[in-house]
Amino acid sequence: MFSRISPDLLQNAGIALVSLSIGVVLWHIATATNLDFYINFSNVPAPLKVFTAFIAHIQTEIFWTHIGVSMRRILISYSFAVVLGIGIGLIMGRSRIARAFVMPYIEVIRPIPAVAWIPLAILMWPTEESSIIYITFLGALFPIVLNTLHGVEQTPEVLVRAVQSLGASRMDVFRHVVIPAALPSIAAGLAIGMGVSWFSLLAGEIISGQYGIGYFTWNAYSLINYQDIVVGMLVIGGLGTASTAAVKLATAPMLKWQKRAR
Repeated sequence: MFSRISPDLLQNAGIALVSLSIGVVLWHIATATNLDFYINFSNVPAPLKVFTAFIAHIQTEIFWTHIGVSMRRILISYSFAVVLGIGIGLIMGRSRIARAFVMPYIEVIRPIPAVAWIPLAILMWPTEESSIIYITFLGALFPIVLNTLHGVEQTPEVLVRAVQSLGASRMDVFRHVVIPAALPSIAAGLAIGMGVSWFSLLAGEIISGQYGIGYFTWNAYSLINYQDIVVGMLVIGGLGTASTAAVKLATAPMLKWQKRAR
C-alpha cells in the first residue's frame, strides 16, 4: 500500500509537517518571552496549555455535541448550495437572458458579509437553527455559482461547433461538452464554497447559536478563557481543512481526464 504513495506526496507532507512544527516553536517562543512588538503575546496561551485544554475537551460529551451540530449545519446548507449553485451557474452560462436577469442579484447580495445577514435572517426564519443554515447557505452559494459560470464560459467554442457538425443536439452539447469542460472550475468552486461556508456558519453561531464550535469559541472569549479560544480556532481550522479535502477527494474522480490529457 505504501508503495503506491507518490514521492511528491510524501515530500509535500514532510514540508507541511516541518512548516507547522516551526510555527508551533515560534508560537511557544513568543508566549514564553511575552513578545510585545506590534502584536502582544502576553495574554496568548502557550501551545502546551492549548493542547492540555484540547485533550480535556475531547473527553467531554458537550464538546463533541458542538462539533456535531456545526457539521450537521454545514452538511445541510452546503448540500443546498451545491445543487442550486451548480444549476444556476450552468443556466447562466448557457443563457444570456438568464445571466442578465440573475447577475444583478448576485452582484448586490454577494458583497454583504455574513454578520450583516444575521438580524434579517432571524426575522425571516422561524428558528435560530434555520437562520444559521440560511446564512451558511448564502456563504457557499456565490463561489459555486460564479465558478460554475466561469467554467461554462471557458468551454472551447471549437468543441461545441465540432459536435454540432456531427449532428449533436443542444442537450448533447450541454451534457457531453459543456459540463465536462466546466468541471475543473466547478470543483474549484466547491472547494472555495466549503471554506466560505465555515466562515459564514461561525458568524451565525457566534451571534445567535446555542451550540456549535463557533458558539464554543465565542463563549470562551466571553468567559475570558484564552486557551479555549485557541482550541476553538484550531478545531475550526482542522474541520475546515478536512471538509475541503473531502470535497477535493470527492471531485477527483471526475477530473481524471485532465491527467490523461496531459
